[in-house]
Amino acid sequence: MIEVRPFTPADADAFKSLNLAWIEPLFSVEPSDLAQLDDPQASIIDAGGCVLIADLDGTPVGTAALVRGHQPDTLELVKMSARGDLREMGIGKALMEASVAAARRMGAGRIWLESNRKLEAALGLYRSAGFRELSDDELKGTPYSRCDVQMVLEL
Repeated sequence: MIEVRPFTPADADAFKSLNLAWIEPLFSVEPSDLAQLDDPQASIIDAGGCVLIADLDGTPVGTAALVRGHQPDTLELVKMSARGDLREMGIGKALMEASVAAARRMGAGRIWLESNRKLEAALGLYRSAGFRELSDDELKGTPYSRCDVQMVLEL
């Protein structure tokens, strides 16, 4: 059974490796990735966000994080990952549900994210959770060269 829980310092290596496992085969690892992956405590949690870990039988198998976004009532969903050999087990869905619940507890009015059209399964998950793609006049600048989709979920 998948259990989603808050990040602990012992999860740092899993947080980084689970995310590099999906970024490296498809894209370049960018400086903004490394800032979050190398020190999630300082770059995400201490900055007012949260990191979630999905466990399967006590082993980290997925991650998601919420960081303070472009506006005071907006959180950005970042670093969502699921172990490749365990896809279709509901890890993404469990992380998404936990992320939305955490955003509500944190007082957010919306969750914003960036993705890439190559990530069809992720886009499907986001749409099924109620995210909508931003129109051209709503798009914001991005620190990631890989991102070609921006989405928002109003809470």
